Amino acid sequence: MSPSERIDVPEALARSYTRNGGEEEQAWIAGLPALVTEFLDRWELTWDGGISSGEASLVVPVLRVDGTRAVLKLQRPREETTAALIGLRTWNGNGMVRLLDHDPVSSTMLLERLDGARTLASVEDDDVAMRILAELLARLHSVPVPGGLRGLGDIAGDMLKEVPQAVTSLTAPTDRQRLHRWASAVDELAGEPGDRMLHWDLHYDNVLAAEREPWLAIDPEPLVGDPGFDLWPALDTGWEQIAATGDALRVVRRRFDLLTEALELDRGRATGWTLGRLLQNTLWDIEDGRTTIGPSQIAVADALLER
Repeated sequence: MSPSERIDVPEALARSYTRNGGEEEQAWIAGLPALVTEFLDRWELTWDGGISSGEASLVVPVLRVDGTRAVLKLQRPREETTAALIGLRTWNGNGMVRLLDHDPVSSTMLLERLDGARTLASVEDDDVAMRILAELLARLHSVPVPGGLRGLGDIAGDMLKEVPQAVTSLTAPTDRQRLHRWASAVDELAGEPGDRMLHWDLHYDNVLAAEREPWLAIDPEPLVGDPGFDLWPALDTGWEQIAATGDALRVVRRRFDLLTEALELDRGRATGWTLGRLLQNTLWDIEDGRTTIGPSQIAVADALLER
């Protein structure tokens, strides 16, 4: 039996690509087993364990000819994947999972293997975990910015254009007021969008235990901008557990203090760009049909504005 005949594409991955019934997405999912086989042969790899997936990619543990443990990561070619490749090549393992090889046509990547079963969420002391994440962010932000990445200025401009129409979808007047306030914060900062390379999605589950370093970041969605725009995923990480404490505002404020201190950020700008992330998240939610602002978005805003 060939490897392609033994590969079952996880149902969640298949749903994420085919929920809209697109022929290209369905064809890509159908061709995944053969694509895995192609790269096992091309890069002389041996399949080495159970496959896993996220919403956008299939991950296959493999061994290289020299015995090095690695993973194949397969995802459809798109703008985000191209940006990820630019980031991985630029960071070159500095605080980030190392890119070992890639195919520019299919966007298939060969990455160093990390411990997928041990994320930063396994660290019980939240202060310790947040400092680890902050140190990784500081390293990622310190790398010279390459060409080819989207800029926060363009993203901010696009968001502000969407607000007048999007706000009409919100049913509660208080939610409309929040969206306008967040948009005003972005408007004040949009003229100075920043010039650092951002991860855009660094939270506890995107930091894995490693061999060459204790912890490394994964799954970047790089863009160029102000480091304050990179804080929200860390502030929000593990939200269900935070909410269960009954003291979510204190936790968010503590995390914000740790992050801004470690990254040496201006707190006002960091607050403004975090509101920008809340604006972005809410615009995405509205696009998906929601008519209210999510409770976690409101809580993060309240934590930073009501101090």
